Parts: sequence; structure tokens; C-alpha cells
Amino acid sequence: MKNYVQKGENITVSAPAAATSGQGVLIGNLFGIAAGTAAIGEDLDLVTEGVFNMAKVSTDELAVGDFVYWDDTAKLATSDDDTGANELIGLAVTAAANPSGTVNVKLG
Repeated sequence: MKNYVQKGENITVSAPAAATSGQGVLIGNLFGIAAGTAAIGEDLDLVTEGVFNMAKVSTDELAVGDFVYWDDTAKLATSDDDTGANELIGLAVTAAANPSGTVNVKLG
């Protein structure tokens, strides 16, 4: 196919801020997990598909199948869409109680 570019599991972007491997990165509506470390403006590979163990708001409770959002200010996964201010990033694939620090999230 003449217009095919790539599969899309990994997207190379210009880092909007310093990023470290495993950190969530939000650019507009594009969310992914940094595959490496990059300074502002450097090329950064974002993984946009898969299941990741992510830091979350410790007081949030999530059940398997619940929507997971990204709080870009706190740089944490959350169950709170903050009246649309937090970007939907995927679904919880493990339960996460209050208190707990992580949840497994299927991106997408």
C-alpha cells in the first residue's frame, strides 16, 4: 500500500518535556509510555499499545474493566475524568484498592 507509514504501536515524537523510560507522556490527545529517556525537543519513542503497570492516585479504587484516565499535572493514572479534563488512556486489567500505588492498564 502506497500510503502505509507504520504499525503504530510505537510512535516517535519530539519530547514536550524531559521524559524517562516508563513515564506516561501526553501530547494533545496522544498518550503513550516513554520507551527511553529524552530531553525536551529530542526524539522520544512512545509505546501506545499494550498493558503497563502504572502509578495511580493512591486513594482511587479501580475494578477490572474500569476506565483509566491520565492526570497530566500529577503524572498519575486515575479513575477520575475530572469533568473531561483528564484524558482517557485505557482500561484497568487488575483491581486496585484504596490505598494502593499501582494498577495494570491496557492502553487504548
